Amino acid sequence: MRRLLPLLAFVATAALAQGGKPADLQPLPAVPPPPPEIVPFDAALEPQVTIRKREGDTIEEFRMEGRVYMLKVTPPHGVPYYLVDTQGDGNFTRMETLDDRTRVPMWIIKTF
Repeated sequence: MRRLLPLLAFVATAALAQGGKPADLQPLPAVPPPPPEIVPFDAALEPQVTIRKREGDTIEEFRMEGRVYMLKVTPPHGVPYYLVDTQGDGNFTRMETLDDRTRVPMWIIKTF
């Protein structure tokens, strides 16, 4: 043990004398160019919303490129519902909400 301690001290000083630098250092790569500029806001990408009142109902029409793709109907006393053109053929389907109807099963299998 007494001989091992001076040997370790010698190896440590030899490693410090080298400066701790590996022999195969490579220069850092060049800095990559910045990302391209962000496209300014385009109003044509936003839907046009027209709000109308008809027989007490409030109807919001959502248009994109001149075509109505969704209607939100809010009755005076009730829950709003949506009429959505899902296929783009002009036939509207009634939906109670705009979610994708994907439901995670929440069955209780066992309680502890």
